[in-house]
Amino acid sequence: MCGILAILNIRGTEVEVRAKAYELSRRIRHRGPDRSKIIVLEISPGLYHVISHERLGLVDLSDKGRQPFQLMDDENIIYMQNGELYDYWDLRPELEKRYRFSSNSDTEIVGMLYKEYGAGNFWNHLNGMFATVLIDMNKKSFQAGRDHIGIIPLYYGYDKDGSLFLSSELKGIHDQVVDVKQFPPGHYIDETYEIKRWYNPTWHNFDHIPTGQINLEELRDKFVEVVRREVQGDAPFGLFISGGVDSSIVAGIVAKLIKKGEIDLSKRGMRKVHSFCIGLEGSPDLHFAKKVAEFHGFEHHSFTYTVDEGLDYIPEVIYHTETFNNTTIRASTPMYMMCRRIKALGIKICLTGEGSDELFGGYLYFHKAPNRVEFHQELIRKLHDLHKYDLLRANKACLAWGIETRPPFMNKQWVEYVMQIDPKYKMINAFEPQMEKYILRKAFEDLEHPYVPQEILWRQKEQFSDGVGYSWRDGIIKRANQLITDQEFSQASIKYPVSTPRDKEQYWFRQIYSSYFPSESSVLTVPYARSIACSTEKALEWDEAFKKNTDESGRAVLAIHNDAIKELIQPDEDRSTEDISKVQEHFQL
Repeated sequence: MCGILAILNIRGTEVEVRAKAYELSRRIRHRGPDRSKIIVLEISPGLYHVISHERLGLVDLSDKGRQPFQLMDDENIIYMQNGELYDYWDLRPELEKRYRFSSNSDTEIVGMLYKEYGAGNFWNHLNGMFATVLIDMNKKSFQAGRDHIGIIPLYYGYDKDGSLFLSSELKGIHDQVVDVKQFPPGHYIDETYEIKRWYNPTWHNFDHIPTGQINLEELRDKFVEVVRREVQGDAPFGLFISGGVDSSIVAGIVAKLIKKGEIDLSKRGMRKVHSFCIGLEGSPDLHFAKKVAEFHGFEHHSFTYTVDEGLDYIPEVIYHTETFNNTTIRASTPMYMMCRRIKALGIKICLTGEGSDELFGGYLYFHKAPNRVEFHQELIRKLHDLHKYDLLRANKACLAWGIETRPPFMNKQWVEYVMQIDPKYKMINAFEPQMEKYILRKAFEDLEHPYVPQEILWRQKEQFSDGVGYSWRDGIIKRANQLITDQEFSQASIKYPVSTPRDKEQYWFRQIYSSYFPSESSVLTVPYARSIACSTEKALEWDEAFKKNTDESGRAVLAIHNDAIKELIQPDEDRSTEDISKVQEHFQL
């Protein structure tokens, strides 16, 4: 994981162009604190392409893995990438028959795949998470694109002279271009300046409702293989464990791979796997995450923070995540604070559970989905927008401290497999007990050799911004009400005519955001739709009560949430009196 910046078709002298790239690339150096490299290429007299790479060394830690690369067999092919390609070791043996390798970096195969399959076509052969820029000096052409679902961020825009600017983050180019935009996932751009789609799977079609049957063993085996591939690397790695089912399944798979000898910790300078969780003192996430870590024997780190500490961080969190969306800031702040402490331990890679809820309908509001068609179409909408929310948070809040996050649930082949399953099997009422993500939980239920403790496997969904502790959300709202007067808020539509804040929390976040990124186009890169419990705006039609209570916290779906709490405090042979009392205390029951 790294930071990339490119300026294509810029006029000036070579010295001027290089200085400009250095100045802008330095803004995103937190993403790649290890090394920097700039290459300036003259296209015609006074006209240049310049690409800059800020490296976070994860694969091939030597200087040989430093980017941008020049293809050894054709030095006129120059390229760089932010991200990881997970099938590198599978492809390398065949590619070695026709190309020379200079490193063990996964990025090196990008130029080879370009030569093999050609401009435009090679994107479909990149399997991983990436934002990539490639220049072909033989043809004076270029290609720049983004992965299938937007795990890796990329922004673009044109200046008044028509130069194309690309950057891993908004802050790199927002004041250099006329209009700045998020580059669409699954697309690429070339020298024609036309943005073209390269990823067009069946699940993108709203009218196609899949009828695939479920095979729980196959479901489990496919995801185990995904995690096995995505945990690869040379740097020490860790696990984010919230105590929810998704991150706990990833953790359980890693633990089994280690026991089978498929992950050699010693080669990565590790004695044990480190796992991490953060929350307010007594929060449910801390409690359940510790249980998962102890179950697997991980070296677990439970970080706590106070509401006031979290509030202090919000301005810099908004700067780094480049959003003013309520739920993203609520969740990004503890993650940002946690990654600061992880950095001190020397961990550079962490696996996460992002994306599972969008694949299986894990949010509590899915209980109200009226039928399989609307259930599936909501999944499509959620997946299309995920790069603006959770994927953005997990990437930027962590890379602010040089920590790469990998979300196995967003693997391209895995997404396509899960999205061909008939949505009737994903609906909450499909099985007993009625529980969101039932088929995922059931696939990983192994009573003899458990991946996940039973009480965690069947724990109800808790959004990250809620699971860290409910007083966190309440504290944010209280602080916003203290900072923003009624008079100020009454003028919101005048001060902010575009994406006007709907409440004081939004106003506070927007105020901070606009101090960093004042342009209207910067504002339009942030999602603004109404939501309940992380729904899309369309799903508000599922229930009249949804339209009246549009808060993105899981608590907005009160009836579902309260039923879950009541169930949680009932006596159970697998739940100790101490556990019940902790839950009662946290929820003030």
